[in-house]
Amino acid sequence: MSVGVHAVTSSVIPRWDRKLLFEILNNIHDVVLVIDSDTTVVYANEAYARILGVPVERVLGRRLDKIEPNSKTITALRTGRVSNNGRDYLDSLGIDVVGSSFPLYDGKNIIGAVSIFKNITEVVQLNRELQLTKGVANYFKEQLEQREQLPLSFKEYVGQNSRLRETLILAAKVALTDSTVLILGESGVGKGVLARAVHNASRRKNMPLIKVNCAAIPENLIESELFGYEDGAFTGAKRGGKLGKFELAHEGTIFLDEIGDMSLTMQAKLLRVLQEKEFERVGGTKTIKVNPRVITATNRDLKSMIENGTFRKDLYYRLNIVPLYLSPLRERKDDLLVLAKTFLDQFSGAAGHEFSLSPQVIKLFQSYDWPGNIRELQNVLEHASIVCSNDVIEVHHLPAHMITIHEDNKCNSDKPHDIKEILGRVEKELILSALATYENRTQAMKALGISRGAFYDKLRRYGIDE
Repeated sequence: MSVGVHAVTSSVIPRWDRKLLFEILNNIHDVVLVIDSDTTVVYANEAYARILGVPVERVLGRRLDKIEPNSKTITALRTGRVSNNGRDYLDSLGIDVVGSSFPLYDGKNIIGAVSIFKNITEVVQLNRELQLTKGVANYFKEQLEQREQLPLSFKEYVGQNSRLRETLILAAKVALTDSTVLILGESGVGKGVLARAVHNASRRKNMPLIKVNCAAIPENLIESELFGYEDGAFTGAKRGGKLGKFELAHEGTIFLDEIGDMSLTMQAKLLRVLQEKEFERVGGTKTIKVNPRVITATNRDLKSMIENGTFRKDLYYRLNIVPLYLSPLRERKDDLLVLAKTFLDQFSGAAGHEFSLSPQVIKLFQSYDWPGNIRELQNVLEHASIVCSNDVIEVHHLPAHMITIHEDNKCNSDKPHDIKEILGRVEKELILSALATYENRTQAMKALGISRGAFYDKLRRYGIDE
């Protein structure tokens, strides 16, 4: 290998053993750059071209102060100071580097300088992106912690549960943007109410909010419902054609409920609208441009559906820009009575008198899991307000399934004041808790403060597996 192309003759590099010296330098993974006293580049190793993308011939013989006047190589030459692990930015190449620079001496005279460095542009960019992500995350965290006032449109969503409040505050923030929103939660938690609140708090509030229940529309009709159709597009098509829901939602909001029930074919077409904001009507060839804000909702586990091949991954990531999760009612029992009062106030107007709940009903409500969530609570109270002829709603005014649950609970506690029975239940719970807490039964019986014989006697008495 010729070494002539890698260096310009200079007193900086002695002639003896130059071939061996160049072979060593060329095997160094990092860039090695040498300049003489007037900043002329006299040597660059092979890593220079590989890492910086510039042929060595283009830099040899050129003055570095004309290319990179602020480089650390020149600083080392002019100040005599060594720079270790210093970061530099090469303006001529637009890259970040890190390395060491040091002067070269002939006796007491500085005759040149050397820099050894590597390209860290990608690392710097990743760090910037990380800092940006952290900054955005910290911003939202700070905003959530401030617990600022929600817009009036969110007052329809009743409750002070902490997780609910965090969701509503985030929803109020995203409402001010045009970002796509995905609302997650079980049936009956109020996903439609939240979608309406987001729309009414947005700049599009004076434009239409178009709602589509993807699960309620037959597969062969959903495309024409969403995108419309032209005259004569299919048998039974309305004369003159029909506008689709996306056209009706132009400059407004379209709410696609139960998005998890949409077929893969329709998912692909929806993805195109989200990405390109255009589509063609069924039976048509004209491309229609639209600009709706898209809110979607589902009670399904979309990640599991992706794994099963029933939901497109690219669509999921396009929809999941700002996910809003609504907790089920069983996880926000602290809001239960407030919600009940809100519904009772509505039904009181129709009945002409106010309603209240008996202590037995309140106890039943607090112990019930509410699989139908807020919608079920509303339906139960509406039923009770119709059946009840006075002011206080009792257990017998509730729907049959609620009465059955109450009777079952009552049967399980036929002797509510029997001290022996109550103490037995408490004792059993304490034993079970100790067994779950400690690693073995010896530690559990010591914690309970009872003898081994008494411990195993109680295990048999309460039917706890030995």
